[in-house]
This record gives sequence, structure tokens and C-alpha cells, in this order.
Amino acid sequence: MIYLLYGSDFNKAREKLREILSSQLKKNKDASYFKITPDNYLEYNLEELIGGAGLFQNKFVVVLDGLVSSDESKEKVLGLLPDFQGSQNIFVIIEESLKKEEIKKISKFAIKTQEFSDDKSKKIKKDDFNVFTLTDALGARDKKRLWVNYQRAIIGGNVPERLHGLFFWQIKAMLSARNSKSAADAGLNPFVYKKSIGFSKNFTKEELNELSSELVRIYHDSRRGKTEFDIALERFILNI
Repeated sequence: MIYLLYGSDFNKAREKLREILSSQLKKNKDASYFKITPDNYLEYNLEELIGGAGLFQNKFVVVLDGLVSSDESKEKVLGLLPDFQGSQNIFVIIEESLKKEEIKKISKFAIKTQEFSDDKSKKIKKDDFNVFTLTDALGARDKKRLWVNYQRAIIGGNVPERLHGLFFWQIKAMLSARNSKSAADAGLNPFVYKKSIGFSKNFTKEELNELSSELVRIYHDSRRGKTEFDIALERFILNI
């Protein structure tokens, strides 16, 4: 099964990608999620991902992000379109721009094709993006805004490890504020304390503790080679 998302409107394309991922991972709670980009393309065997899941195995949800735009992977991806289409797994192809013949070819095999165009769209620069919009979205428990801003931050040059640290800090701030009677008692400045108190109402204490523990697991599992840091962090966001 193939979904094709393309176009210059970064926000809308990534919002739609989040919707598809959230829906598929909700339907298939034990599904394995893979995100393949030109940077990690050589680490994966696409043929294995096509037929890797079976009747008694978990499904795969695979995002092919920018592979058609890469000379190294384009021919391979286009050649496997019939196999992607016939697979029980889900393949989402997302591109900022495609040639007409590429759109036509992929659309023949895709269950759904959507274009997200914005003539005014611009490349996002690291200095133009305020990463603290991420902590606000996390505190507000706004999964859609959190995921889109996470993608913006990554495109803008921020590494997942830095964003992981921001998430951990915000969750700890909410826990400290929730368990304290004043900013001084929580060890937070008054502004952060006030925001964290408000944010903490969007979660139970148990949920905050579990989120904190999950971030710790992500850190250690990635260091042990059990998972890829960026993929684990995206899945964390989608499960908020």
C-alpha cells in the first residue's frame, strides 16, 4: 500500500503525514515504524520491508522521505513501486518536489496522492525557528502541533538529542510544579512554574512519570543500538 504526499507547503504535507502515521499506528498498535531518508538509506533493505510482515507478524509502516529526489535511491524506489503496492505493509512517499513523470508513475500505484503547494513557502532556517514552541506544544498535549514543529526543528538543523533534552526538561518541570507549592519549592523561575502548573493539568501524574521513563528508555536503547534515536522520538510524539 502506497501513499504519495508531495509539494512545497511543508506544514501541510507534514501534518498529513502525521495523520497517516497516527491512524495507521492506532489501527496496528504493534506495528514497526521505519523512517528512511537519503542519510540512512544504505542501512535498509527495501525488499525486506516489503515482505517482512506476515499473517502472524507485526505490520511495517515505512516513510520514504526524500528518496525519489536522491540520485542514489530514486531508481530503486521507482522500480519497487509494484511491490510496495502489493505489500501488506504501508509505504508513505513524501517529497518536496517531483517531476510530472514521477508523479504520474507513482500515482499509478498509490492508494492516495496529495499535493500540498505553496508558492510562498521558504526553506526553514535554524535561526528562524524557536525550539521552545516544542515544549509549549508538549505541555499543551497538542500532538499535531508538536509533531509538525518537531519536523520543522529537524529540517532547521536541530539534532534529535537536543530536542529529547527539551522534552525531558519540560516533563520534569511539570512534575516539579505539580508536586510543589511555590516556584522556589519547585526550583523553577516564576514564569516557568506558572506555565508548568497549567501544562501539568493536561496529564495525570502517572502519565508524566511514564513519559519521563519512556524518554530515559529511548536514550539508553539508542545508545545500546536497540533503536534509532530519531524514529523512537517520533513514535514518542505520536503516542502523546
